[in-house]
Amino acid sequence: MISSDIGKEVIKKELPLIPKLPGVYRMLNLKNEILYIGKAKNLPNRLKSYVSEKNHIIRTERMLSQTKKIEITTTSNESEALLLEANLIKKYKPKFNILLRDDKSFPFIFIGKEDKWPQIKRHRGKKEKNGFFFGPFASAGSANWTIKMIQKIFHLRVCDDTVFKNRQRPCILYQIKRCSGPCVGYIDEKDYKTTVEDAIEFVSGKSRKIQKSLSNQMEKASEELDFEKATILRDRIKSLNIIQSSQRINEANLVEADVIAGYKESGKTCIQVFFYRSKQNWGNQAFYPKHDAEESLSEILNSFISQFYENKSVPSTIIISELIREKELIEKTLSKKENKQINITIAKKGSKLRVVNQAIQNAKDSLGRKLYENQNNKELFEAVAKKFDLETSINLIEVYDNSHIQGTNSVGALITYGGDGFIKKRYRKFNIKTEKNKQDDYGMIKEILNRRFKRAIQEKDNYLSFPELVLIDGGKGQYSSARESLNELGLHDIPVIAIAKGKLRNSGNEVFFHNGKEFKFEKNDPTLFFLQRIRDEAHRFAISAHRAKRKKGINSSLLDQIEGIGTIRKRALLNHFGSARAVESASLDEIQSVEGVEEKVAKKIYNFFHE
Repeated sequence: MISSDIGKEVIKKELPLIPKLPGVYRMLNLKNEILYIGKAKNLPNRLKSYVSEKNHIIRTERMLSQTKKIEITTTSNESEALLLEANLIKKYKPKFNILLRDDKSFPFIFIGKEDKWPQIKRHRGKKEKNGFFFGPFASAGSANWTIKMIQKIFHLRVCDDTVFKNRQRPCILYQIKRCSGPCVGYIDEKDYKTTVEDAIEFVSGKSRKIQKSLSNQMEKASEELDFEKATILRDRIKSLNIIQSSQRINEANLVEADVIAGYKESGKTCIQVFFYRSKQNWGNQAFYPKHDAEESLSEILNSFISQFYENKSVPSTIIISELIREKELIEKTLSKKENKQINITIAKKGSKLRVVNQAIQNAKDSLGRKLYENQNNKELFEAVAKKFDLETSINLIEVYDNSHIQGTNSVGALITYGGDGFIKKRYRKFNIKTEKNKQDDYGMIKEILNRRFKRAIQEKDNYLSFPELVLIDGGKGQYSSARESLNELGLHDIPVIAIAKGKLRNSGNEVFFHNGKEFKFEKNDPTLFFLQRIRDEAHRFAISAHRAKRKKGINSSLLDQIEGIGTIRKRALLNHFGSARAVESASLDEIQSVEGVEEKVAKKIYNFFHE
């Protein structure tokens, strides 16, 4: 029987000590784990409601039954409390809050402002550089598509500065008319700057203006008998017309807006966000927030919007599919955060309602696919448990693999698969630390598992919860090493399965080892395909980690050992001489002739190799 009296008593004792101010409260359990984070305009009044109300929903009853402690943080106003609440929820992920999953930064397009020959590129993260940022785009694919179109029309460079400064002849992008060849002087600075300005106008939604400008330039070039330039301008206009006809129609004429709509079914929710900028649809993204089955869609949208914009730029208009409880407060908070007026509107008729209905349909379709995948994964988990006669049901599988070349750059990898598919935030790589294990596959497996599960047992920072199954890419020896490692840590109840490939990977000849027995599947068994797929993902992740480590080792050189030689000077030396060995055999005058290497530094480099 769940009793909320425990939590109510905790709140009653704390109430006299809580100031009548806005702020955030946190409910904690016996282990000091945060159960729930909430905000209030008046903290005591909000907390009193937990005590005075008799018929709480089941989720609140469960939360109060586990509450052993309350912590509060006061703020100067309710808007500040809203932002703090969103920040803390995303940081601590309390199990009784509605949680936004898969929250990540969206890509922007960046065009440098101060560069002599501005580059166009995709950008994620903080906007610290001086230049023009356009976005957000829903995905890297949407941003890349737009960059490709800009290349076709305006022929801007996409290469980084190092490549640009060291080219002797134009690359293939010039040959296929995607770049104007500024690296080798095929366009003068003034004309290039004009095309950059045109590109900025284009991404800002002024394509008709650009088309007119290009037409005037083409006519002028023809009159001056500069037919080569006129041909280039004609091709640009043609590309622009193709792009305009292929762009997705923004029938609601939304200049700068996000459309947010949700759909809830079977206790799960999908929220679709459509990005409209410069009167163009820049793509959409689906989110699946974590929440209790009884939560209303309105409440889910309310929490989603607060968390979604906590670390993102906000458009001037947000169009939502239904009314939310804290509309005015969120508007006020976001307006203050962005230093501009933000309006949240509910679409009721016309073209805006059609756009919202489209977003709802997308959410419905995405959720349907998600529920199907989840059901399919559940059936696959049950099939694995049945095949290997596992006593516990499976919700989470961890897969381990390692990679090295004759004991060098040894790396172990962990990937995780759950009901929703691969869980990227639970991926981990392990640089093998013990020297004798670097050439020993069995020793590597032991070290990886020991480090991973020891951290969880000790509950150190960022530890992962235990899986219901450990899958090892390897044979009987790897199985024995993994089983022994878990047993030494007292984790006898976590089952281990090793998957040994046949002569050909994914040929269906895999042999599985578990509890002293060997298992095989029929070649067309869906469960075999599933286990192969997650094994291959672990192998891919291990290989990519190994290659990254090997590349880092290749890129490091004797120059790294010289004090005062940073990345920029190192790159300049390597670009000039070709290798660290060539620097070693260079004279003092030759070293000093490198751009950015003054006399004092040149002597330090020369002396390092010759003393």
